[in-house]
Amino acid sequence: MSTVRVYDLPTRVFHWSFAGLFAAAYAIANLVDDESARFAWHMLAGLLLGLAVLLRLAWGVVGTRHARWSDLSLDPRQLAAYLKGVVAGGGRRWAGHNPASSWAALVMVAMALGMVASGLAMATGIAPEWVEEVHEVVANTFLVVALLHIAGLVLHALRHCDALPASMLTGRKFGVSTEAAVPARGLVALLMLGLLVAGGATLVRAYDPATQALDLFGTRLVLGEDGGEAHGVHAEGEAHDDDGDEGHDDE
Repeated sequence: MSTVRVYDLPTRVFHWSFAGLFAAAYAIANLVDDESARFAWHMLAGLLLGLAVLLRLAWGVVGTRHARWSDLSLDPRQLAAYLKGVVAGGGRRWAGHNPASSWAALVMVAMALGMVASGLAMATGIAPEWVEEVHEVVANTFLVVALLHIAGLVLHALRHCDALPASMLTGRKFGVSTEAAVPARGLVALLMLGLLVAGGATLVRAYDPATQALDLFGTRLVLGEDGGEAHGVHAEGEAHDDDGDEGHDDE
């Protein structure tokens, strides 16, 4: 049976970058002590995740047919019919994102933006304490949605035997009309990947391990617990030095 390319390369680059960056950030947050210098990599991964989402938001406007946000199937009735088809068999074939994948993609992108925004607020020191709780709840909810998404893909593949999970690797689906085919857009994928690599390199270069701080567009972000404390001690020490100097001048 012939296959048709329905997912372009930029969409697939984002998909796996998005998954990998979230997995890295989540693993670091749960396996590394937040007072460790290595914890900063959690926030660096989160910032890069934010860049990936911004690129995907733009591609969802100007990208190929099945990459566009307008192609998502968000009608609740279509979702109910799709889930019924997965359980009972049969049902409509979707060239692009099916209703379940559409909702999963929308929810995960929205939660990623929430995690990045709350993380930035905490790193700048302007967030109240409850923001950290919300950040953790959203991250755990994201993981649940991702796992349900994976489980749904497996169930779909077992029910329909159409190798749907592989479509985000190859970009191709079985049993789809050739009218749904899209171009690969390899140059755009290379540009997207290049921007992500350049963004990651810029973040690493701008990060100061000694203070665990990062200067981003003129804003100082403290990426670790020790960094903030060390900065405070340093500032306090400078204040004492200034007092001592003033006292010496008075003499």
